[in-house]
Amino acid sequence: MTARLADIAARAGVSEATVSRVLNDRPGVAAATRRSVLATLDVLGYERPVRLRRRGTGLVGLVTPALDNPVFPALAQVIVQALTRQGLTPVLVTSTADGSTEDELTGMLVDQGVAGIIYVSGLHADTTADPARYERLRAQGVPFVLVDGFSPKVRAPFISPDDRAATRLAVTHLVALGHTRIGLALGPRRYVPVQRKIEGFVQAVRERLGTAEDDITALVQHSLYTLEGGQAAAGALLDRDCTAIVCASDMMALGAVRAARQRGLGVPDDISVVGFDDSPLIAFTDPPLTTVRKPVTAMGQAAVRALLEEIGGTPAPYGEYVFMPELVVRGSTASARRGGGADSP
Repeated sequence: MTARLADIAARAGVSEATVSRVLNDRPGVAAATRRSVLATLDVLGYERPVRLRRRGTGLVGLVTPALDNPVFPALAQVIVQALTRQGLTPVLVTSTADGSTEDELTGMLVDQGVAGIIYVSGLHADTTADPARYERLRAQGVPFVLVDGFSPKVRAPFISPDDRAATRLAVTHLVALGHTRIGLALGPRRYVPVQRKIEGFVQAVRERLGTAEDDITALVQHSLYTLEGGQAAAGALLDRDCTAIVCASDMMALGAVRAARQRGLGVPDDISVVGFDDSPLIAFTDPPLTTVRKPVTAMGQAAVRALLEEIGGTPAPYGEYVFMPELVVRGSTASARRGGGADSP
């Protein structure tokens, strides 16, 4: 083994200690160096260790949150189709609050020898989570791409919608309809997309309506990214006399419609509601939902391209690739009623 280590190290241009770390799948080796050592093993005719031999066999991990939000299956479908066209086999796993954690799923995928991993709305989007987990993964030589959420502490390709532009588009639309009391319903503040949507909302309301930033704070309501969460957030905003509500997901927007109707209010006659995502079938709700369309197809295809570049050893510069959303006007928004608040006659 000593002679073999020396041969491999000499051919790869690295130290024997580096070769040993690669063969034992230990961290502390740059991804390019790790690939060079493994390629040298192949050239010299040595068998890779079993754990390393399986990697690169065409499996690609796709880690998503629970699939009850329709936008996640839609994005997963785009990614799966793009991977399949490249001759790769997707392995879809989901992390849930009462199931396997992202770290557990990552360990399982690495043990299966995946060639790379795409994370959708994972812990990278949570500003309270430790980003060191991704550096440990990189040290293992596993390429990865992160979708929805950005952290400057992680060296990787990030694929994101322009969340700030999303709320600016929604507010601009509602102001044009005469609304001056516009609320924002969205998820927990610790998530990067939430923080960015707030930034866009504050900027748009301040510029379009001249509202003071301290007053805008009362128009922002945090909840959960569910129908029930949207219903609860909308109820609080209706209590603050909002005539229009911008929601951070279509599911929350459907909850907002339910909250309005429980109070005997019509959508859009009394309350205008805007969603985000343009999830499948959302155009067929009652009323059809005005929403900000997330560029799901472009984002999914970009994530696959970035991962293939990582796997191929020619990665693009690490950073964030941002895709512009699009306002889709349907039946859940209309001109503001004269007289002001949601309870006006």
